[in-house]
Amino acid sequence: MVGQRKRIWGWMAFDLAQQPYATLGLTFIFSPYFAHVAEGVFRAQGAPPDQAGAQAQSLWGIAQTLAGVVIALTAPFLGAYADASGRKLPWIAAFSLIYVPCAWALWFLYPDGTNLLPVLVLFWLGFIAGESALNLNNAQLPSLAPPERIGRISGSGAALGYWGGVAALFLMLLFLAENDTGRTLLGRPPAFGLDAQAREGTRSVGPFIAIWYVLATIPFFLWVRDLPAPTHRPSPGEVWRDLKAALRDTARRPSLLSFLVASMLYRDGLGALYSFGGIYATLVLGWSVIQIGVFGIVAAIAAAIITWAGGIVDQRLGPKPVILASCWALIAVCTVIVGVSREAIFGLPLAPGSRLPDLLFYLCGALIGGAGGAIYSASRTLMVRHADPERAGEAFGLFALTGRATAFLAPALIAASTAITGSTQLGFVPVILLFLVALRLLAFVRPQGDRAP
Repeated sequence: MVGQRKRIWGWMAFDLAQQPYATLGLTFIFSPYFAHVAEGVFRAQGAPPDQAGAQAQSLWGIAQTLAGVVIALTAPFLGAYADASGRKLPWIAAFSLIYVPCAWALWFLYPDGTNLLPVLVLFWLGFIAGESALNLNNAQLPSLAPPERIGRISGSGAALGYWGGVAALFLMLLFLAENDTGRTLLGRPPAFGLDAQAREGTRSVGPFIAIWYVLATIPFFLWVRDLPAPTHRPSPGEVWRDLKAALRDTARRPSLLSFLVASMLYRDGLGALYSFGGIYATLVLGWSVIQIGVFGIVAAIAAAIITWAGGIVDQRLGPKPVILASCWALIAVCTVIVGVSREAIFGLPLAPGSRLPDLLFYLCGALIGGAGGAIYSASRTLMVRHADPERAGEAFGLFALTGRATAFLAPALIAASTAITGSTQLGFVPVILLFLVALRLLAFVRPQGDRAP
């Protein structure tokens, strides 16, 4: 029993290990820094300020789109093969060997734009490796405990990851990431003698993520073991046939199919908010790295607390109401992003220097973090209710792997909408549509799952 508890803690430690890539890299530290550097490059090439910002966002969106396509094309077969062979840990270790140096490489994006494109490629390569490893780790969830305990373990792992994100962000803001005056949140230069003029404090986010991951995965690799592998090692052809059979079975189950498609769409929209929120704050509100970091702390704390509270609601009312409420909260966030700028709120002009846009976006940060954490945990629980206990691994593997099947859609829509309108704000309109379509599909999902009597 002690060994199983350690295995559960090791499994949850992987959420803790990977969270800073999302919190620090994808959202609050590196992506705003990248947007600032890329905007400067485009302005130096002669683009007007607004157009330069839109071009920076489009470049980020195109890269995220390509990463999503790669994940969508590789993850289903990789996950099915790892599940059938019973060998997930070697794949996770291999992806970790890609993830760590790619994270470290963020250090090499200099303020003048040197290495802009190579670092962009390496960032998203690390993202692909991290998501692939996370998908395989999620596929181990059904083997950790009986179905009635899965939701609690899933929620605890997610909350642990968010608290890790809070801690990582605090450390970056207090000691490393500098603002425009070259000072950290403590009002001091970056630690370890890093050169604020060269933005070495902010650029150290890459080595920080890499070191965090190596340390936090120690419990995972010590305590998590694959279950005994099947005596028959499947061939790629057999895996492909089994995968097609599982997909055909899903197509004959309207509640499960509707849930999987809806979850793909709302998770895609949520991922876009995580990825582009910091860029919006940089390009539209003109926030510094420190301001965005504080915004990230608000979001991460809200995520940890509301994920825990959402678990209580999930236990009492079921996961579907939690998912519905979270989708509506995220639609409200997107509406604020589209309608609020430094100069006006939904067309109504603001007094110069008004702090109302900042306050509204801090509230949005709390909603993004809280709704995102709650929807992540509740979605796993709803998947449990649709899973056949005898084939739970296959069901959860399908859920985890299809989570990225349309990961390219929201970034592609944002990139296209931004390029067409020339507006950073209007680029978010398609995300609202994704959440609305997801809500419509959720109407066909049975709250107790399609296997309930």
